Amino acid sequence: MTDIINITLLALLGSVIALLGGIVFLYNKKLSAVLEKYSVSFAAGVLVTVSLIGLLPEAVHILGENAFWVMTITFLSVFLFEHVFFGIHHHDDEHHVRGKEFSTFFVIVGDTIHNFIDGIAIAVTYFVSPGLGFVTALSTFLHEVPHEIADFGILLKSGWSKKRIIIINLISASMTIVGALLVYFYNDNTILNGTLMAVSAGIFLYLGASDFLPKIETEGKNKFKSILPLVLGVVAMMLTFKLIPHGH
Repeated sequence: MTDIINITLLALLGSVIALLGGIVFLYNKKLSAVLEKYSVSFAAGVLVTVSLIGLLPEAVHILGENAFWVMTITFLSVFLFEHVFFGIHHHDDEHHVRGKEFSTFFVIVGDTIHNFIDGIAIAVTYFVSPGLGFVTALSTFLHEVPHEIADFGILLKSGWSKKRIIIINLISASMTIVGALLVYFYNDNTILNGTLMAVSAGIFLYLGASDFLPKIETEGKNKFKSILPLVLGVVAMMLTFKLIPHGH
């Protein structure tokens, strides 16, 4: 019973609580602008570090060198899937304003799938180590906040009401809990867990390196202000791994 409570709480941290970042955008544009500007590069550092230092070593412990194959195939698959469907996880206006209904549909579908996978990653890592599960949930929270802000902006430009945006995104965010509970009830296969962890590592690495990291170069002349949050994200996660037990 304790495990299911902990997993649910971690999934809430990585999804519904992160949704508050998007709500900030709706009601406080100045604060959200600052949050989005610095949280994007911070999230890039978090995702890459969690992928390479947190998730991948645990997957290798279970699968051996096959974990690298799974992570690489996942990385390439997400790239191909994203570009086939007009970049469902990139939040540049040029990608999304190609037809409001079509683009918003893929924004919602893409984020729903991503939230579901986040829930799986949180639960799988929790069963390897509660500490690693917490770190994964924390990293999910940190990278979901800028995503939610961007998604809210896209839906607002498409003419959606604030109430409708909140309801749809709340439903989408709840899929993180569904993914986590699915793992809880079907957590008997060690090889499957290792595979899912390698898949999560590939997705986190892709999001950090392809979705967040390139945006650092578009922040303006003062690159230091963009790079510093990236470094802080890496350092914060490395310190977290040192302080929170996450052994096998």
